Amino acid sequence: MDNEKRKQTIKFCIAVSALAIIVLIVISLILRYQVEGEKNLPYTLSKIIMISTAEGIDKSEEVTEKWDLDIYQNNDVYLYIDKSETNQGEMLEKVIINNVQVTQSPKLGTVRPYMPNSSEGSLYDYSDNFLVNYELTYTGASKTNPKTLEIGSEGGTAYIRFSNTKIGEYESDKDTEIVHNGTLLNKINAKLEDVQFKVSFDLTMEIDKNKYKTTINLDMPNGNIIEEGTTNFEKTDMSDLIFKRVN
Repeated sequence: MDNEKRKQTIKFCIAVSALAIIVLIVISLILRYQVEGEKNLPYTLSKIIMISTAEGIDKSEEVTEKWDLDIYQNNDVYLYIDKSETNQGEMLEKVIINNVQVTQSPKLGTVRPYMPNSSEGSLYDYSDNFLVNYELTYTGASKTNPKTLEIGSEGGTAYIRFSNTKIGEYESDKDTEIVHNGTLLNKINAKLEDVQFKVSFDLTMEIDKNKYKTTINLDMPNGNIIEEGTTNFEKTDMSDLIFKRVN
C-alpha cells in the first residue's frame, strides 16, 4: 500500500513538474514575443523619411497688403514598405495609419494630420475633408498612388502630413517675394522651440488577412528649419519598432 502511494506521489510530482515546465516555456515565449514581436514578416517597414519645412497660406483673396499669410509648419512623412526575402507570394492588402496622437503640443499653433489630396493641384490640401480624423487606409494596388490612397501590393509607400497650422500671421507690403520654407518663421519672430512637438501613431500592415501592428513616435520638425529652410530626416534602423499580430 505504501509502495502504491509512493508511486502515485511520484507520478503526481512528475505531472506537476512537467506542467510547471510547460507553463514556464509558454511564459518565456510570451515575454519574448512582447520584446521581439513577429519575426520574418513577408513585408517590412524598411525606411521612414520626413521632410520638414513651412509655408504661407493666403488668408483671403481680397487683401489690402501685398502679403497676408497664415504660417503653417509642415512635416511630410513617407513610410516605405518592402517585400522581404521570406515572402512566399503574400500580397500587401492594406496599410492603415490610425490612433494618431500629439504626445507633446507645440507652444504655437495647432497640429493637424492630413491625408493626400485626391483632387487636382498640390499633394496636400488644408480642407477638413482631408483631415485624418480616425484612420488613413491605403489599399493594395498595382502601384502606389497617394492621391487615390493606393499602395503597391508588392511594396510601396504610404504618405501622411503633420501640419502645425496657424502658427502666426504675416502681413507686409514691403517684401517683393516670399520664400515658402522654414525661414518664414523668422518673419513672425517664432523660435524653433515654439514649434517643436511630438506625435505617435499606429501602423498596421494587412497581409493575406493577417494584421501586424507597430507604434511609431516622431519628433517634429527635424533639424533647424529656421536656418536651413527645409530639413530631411531618414530612419532605416527599425530595431526599436516591434510588429505584433492583431485581430
